[in-house]
Amino acid sequence: MNTTQATRLVAAREIQVKLRDRTFLFTTLFFLLIAAAATILPPLLSGGPSSVAVTEAAAGPLREAGLEVRTVPDDRAAEQAVRDGDVDAAVVSGPAVLAMDDAPDDVVAALSAQPTVRLLDPDAVDPVVAFLVPFAFAFVFFLTSQTFGVQIAQSVVEEKQTRIVEILVAAVPVRALLAGKLVAGTVLALGQIALIALVTVAGVQFSGSGGLLSLLAPAIGWFVPFFLLGFVLVAAMWAAAGALVNRQEDIAGVSTPVQLAVMLPFFAVAFLNDNATAMRVLSYLPFSAPTAMPLRLFTGDAAGWEPLVSLALLLVTAAAFVVAGARVYEGSLLRTNGRTSLRAAWRSRETVG
Repeated sequence: MNTTQATRLVAAREIQVKLRDRTFLFTTLFFLLIAAAATILPPLLSGGPSSVAVTEAAAGPLREAGLEVRTVPDDRAAEQAVRDGDVDAAVVSGPAVLAMDDAPDDVVAALSAQPTVRLLDPDAVDPVVAFLVPFAFAFVFFLTSQTFGVQIAQSVVEEKQTRIVEILVAAVPVRALLAGKLVAGTVLALGQIALIALVTVAGVQFSGSGGLLSLLAPAIGWFVPFFLLGFVLVAAMWAAAGALVNRQEDIAGVSTPVQLAVMLPFFAVAFLNDNATAMRVLSYLPFSAPTAMPLRLFTGDAAGWEPLVSLALLLVTAAAFVVAGARVYEGSLLRTNGRTSLRAAWRSRETVG
């Protein structure tokens, strides 16, 4: 069995184990429900257009505004329809709007003369969207890298704790064992995000917000390769951290640097997204580039060459971390006499496969 075949075998085993894990399946379902609720419920809960009673002669503007129009023979019948609760409001001669306690805004707007509006910056991003999009990108990368990274570390520790790792390294090369775990974690993370994205897109289409989807499409397209490389970088760190300890309880003690490397960029992108200088710097730093650069592409602040340079830097950094993580992983995997220091793992010359 060569290294490629061994990597595929390990990756397939990790994926099969995770797909049978009820916690993983429940978490994925939970995220899907959140994505569906966030996009579908708001338009459903908005109540739809108001119903209004009006004579046929005055019904034209109300129909054009998309209101639910009920024609009546005269003003008296329109008023009675409101009193009976058959409609939300009525429009009578004057014109005047009749309602029981609160006139619907859409009815008033349909009868009001609208001034000419000239937008000086028609391509500007809505402030609410400008806040939610960077937070969403940062949150997806943060949560996914943390969740699957911890699972990779726990898998490594479990194999050391049960001593099954000694059997595994006798059958497959150590680096193939690490590569298989990284491949499996990446495939599972991308698969989960793809499902969430599909549900979100379907929900956006259902709610009639296709314009927002067209704005997000380029940023999402760039987010995929940035996420892929960023996740591999962080996953290699988690695997190395897991190999340094022998008990699940000790993972927290060695993973602090990894958690900070993910957490600090998350807060930086979420809270500094309106600072152009800070975002330009963050879009080139490997740990923040997976969220900062797609955000700058969404807002139109990045030139066409910038994502290519940022992606190249991230690729080089991810490759370096994978090589370094493999050395630490290889140097500490078979040490079962307590926690191994990073220095000892790095300097280890023990051949383990």
